[in-house]
Amino acid sequence: MSPSPRRPMDRRLGHLIGAYGLLALAALLFLAFSLALPDTFPTLDNISEVLSNQSIPAVLALGATIPIVTAKFDLSLGYGLGLAHVMTMQLIANEEWPWPLACLVVVLGGAVVGTFNGVVVEFAKIDSFIATLGTGSILYAVTGWITNGARIIPGPHGLPAAFTDLYDSRFLGLPVSAFYVLALTAVLWLLLERLPLGRYLYVIGSNPRAADLVGIPTRRYVIYAFVGSGLVVGVAGVLLAAQQRIGNPSVGLDYLLPAFVGALLGSTAIKPGRPNALGTLVAVVVLAIGLTGIGQLGAQFWITPLFNGTTLLLSVGMAGYAARRQLRQRRAEPPRPLPDLPEATP
Repeated sequence: MSPSPRRPMDRRLGHLIGAYGLLALAALLFLAFSLALPDTFPTLDNISEVLSNQSIPAVLALGATIPIVTAKFDLSLGYGLGLAHVMTMQLIANEEWPWPLACLVVVLGGAVVGTFNGVVVEFAKIDSFIATLGTGSILYAVTGWITNGARIIPGPHGLPAAFTDLYDSRFLGLPVSAFYVLALTAVLWLLLERLPLGRYLYVIGSNPRAADLVGIPTRRYVIYAFVGSGLVVGVAGVLLAAQQRIGNPSVGLDYLLPAFVGALLGSTAIKPGRPNALGTLVAVVVLAIGLTGIGQLGAQFWITPLFNGTTLLLSVGMAGYAARRQLRQRRAEPPRPLPDLPEATP
């Protein structure tokens, strides 16, 4: 019995909806809020404010995506962001370090934290949820020790203008922070989609035993993923310090849930069933439009955590469904020869 001629078309339509449905949702949300709020929502000032306010959550979501590619989770992101933010302020405002040196030390410190997370997960064989939650609590304790629970406020001369311009300046009429997000998305897309590193990480995330059998050093590449996440957290902490201009020891926790919502929801877009940088960017855009729109409609303060929590549950369910659907399609297809993977250095 020959297969129905409509089946290939249905599969293609399903693929298009799965890949670009979230992008279409972003356009529909923008249109809906523009019609409901024509005087405030579709304006250049509002778009610039949204890009500025959502740039740090977007950077953090991209950082969260890297370990998720390997089927690991870094719950220390929010705590690490708070520590990086406070350390930047401490070094510049209190220790009077040159701001470029302070920023470099903070970013490298994020890489050290990421390395520690990866070592704990891979060598101590502790589940990534538990391991990174524990290291996150340690980071939070270090943040409290540095600040003694109080805010770090610069002296009468404030912070160097060149430092605050890292966040406040504009490029092509838009906040420069939005271009940081685009640049980071491009870098992650290149690493994950076009270089052997990304192929190794995806193989590890989908089938770690198969990765071991083909000679991929799983431990090393999982640690690399956590190092990348730590580097991104360090960068986000520097940007947060430049944005807020004071050191708040508890501010990082507010960014943890939105980061995971963006990363997990992003795995349902562009390439459904697998975490990817472009999908994360689309997911962040959807969240930004939704939160801004309901905020301008006069929603109560508790709507934001309700929106984030509900979206997180939906995104996890959708990501799981997309992965199962992709697996069923692969099983239904005739077997194909495996592509040659570049040799991994033992």
